[in-house]
Amino acid sequence: MPSFEESLNKLESIVQQLEKGDLSLEDSIKLFEEGVELSDLCKKELETAEGKVQMLIRQRDGSTKTVPFPPAK
Repeated sequence: MPSFEESLNKLESIVQQLEKGDLSLEDSIKLFEEGVELSDLCKKELETAEGKVQMLIRQRDGSTKTVPFPPAK
């Protein structure tokens, strides 16, 4: 599975190729489908990262504590 950065770079490359407009319709559709998949992957990774950040809990003494995400049941 590619890293977030690899997925984002590939997605940016796809957008640039599609914006040029010099691809066939078939190639454009294939790239668009790949772009949608990469976009979903990036979105999921960002949501996971956001959840981890939100799990950072401020302690009474001002220190912070990281809680595993998702929390163990």
